[in-house]
Amino acid sequence: MSDLYAVADFCLIPMGTGRNSVAEEVAECQRILAQSGLTYKMHGYGTNLEGPWSQVSKAIHDCHAAVHAKGAQRIATDIRIGTRIDREIPVGQGNDLKVARVESILAQDPAK
Repeated sequence: MSDLYAVADFCLIPMGTGRNSVAEEVAECQRILAQSGLTYKMHGYGTNLEGPWSQVSKAIHDCHAAVHAKGAQRIATDIRIGTRIDREIPVGQGNDLKVARVESILAQDPAK
């Protein structure tokens, strides 16, 4: 079987920086993801990321390495990864299709 297509959400939490804000570390991760060639979208408490499982895992690894290099002594990361083999996921559209499906269901609700 080829590399599974992964739709992921991760939240990297730097510790030991001595600051309350983690915006600099989040920005560093976004730079890493921009170089990865994967589809990603930052949100308020993490980042959606999708592509081949091995590349998604490598991108999260590279974010850890970059944030450690910026001085974080510890990092905790929450990761959720979904895969499916019952149908093809168009590359880069996994997260968008999930949202669009729910929005289409909600659009059928009667007006209140």
